Amino acid sequence: MKRRGQKITMLTAYDATMARLLDRAQIDILLVGDSLGMVILGHDSTLPVTMDAMLHHTKAVRNGTKRALVVADMPFLSYQVGARTAIRNAGRLLQEGGATAVKLEGGSAVAKIVRRIVETGIPVMGHLGLTPQSVHRIGGFRTVGKTKDEADRLIDDARLLEEAGAFAVVLECIPSELAGEITALMKIPTIGIGAGPHCDGQVLVGYDAFGLFDEFVPRFVKQYANLGAQMVEAAKEYAADVQAGRFPAKEHGVPTSDSVEKLA
Repeated sequence: MKRRGQKITMLTAYDATMARLLDRAQIDILLVGDSLGMVILGHDSTLPVTMDAMLHHTKAVRNGTKRALVVADMPFLSYQVGARTAIRNAGRLLQEGGATAVKLEGGSAVAKIVRRIVETGIPVMGHLGLTPQSVHRIGGFRTVGKTKDEADRLIDDARLLEEAGAFAVVLECIPSELAGEITALMKIPTIGIGAGPHCDGQVLVGYDAFGLFDEFVPRFVKQYANLGAQMVEAAKEYAADVQAGRFPAKEHGVPTSDSVEKLA
């Protein structure tokens, strides 16, 4: 797709129903993101997410997917502690979770680990820029790459990940011009999130894009629907119908005493 100049679409999914819908919409890549820690589990960061949680949700997404490439995030401390642990955990996400590939954060610090995982036969997607698992080290959720030192480091890290065998790299919250420069330098695709229009593809958290997560909305997100507000109104209507005795009614298939006796 990069060679053809065709943009790549990627959204997060955490369950079979959402995966089935996004797959039907022909989204190219479904990311089982550790963002589930925030939008599904209610944490204030991705750091508490465990391998068990990632396996649980990856299995669900795999069960709902027929077409899309399923990529699973490797959670905090599942790969940083060494290649042997990283290979074992990446393998579990494929073998037990059903993922096709894994994604991990970082550049030079993890390049050797990426190489080892790829050599094992496991496809790896990289992640540079704002890396949520390192949010405390980089000083919070902010744009990365505004200074020359940071920009040079990101370019070097992207090259290292490509050389290590990564098949694509997510660029999160970096300046648009820098994202374009990295994209032009690399043979593998870049997937942007808050990184401007010059990447080979784009990714959004599905709960952000569809208005399901209302704690906060990153400024780079375009909301394509406001399903959260619609669900609140639908739930209120349901509650009102129940309280007023309008639901259930005959048209909703309420069994009569005769039909109950026949079933018995």
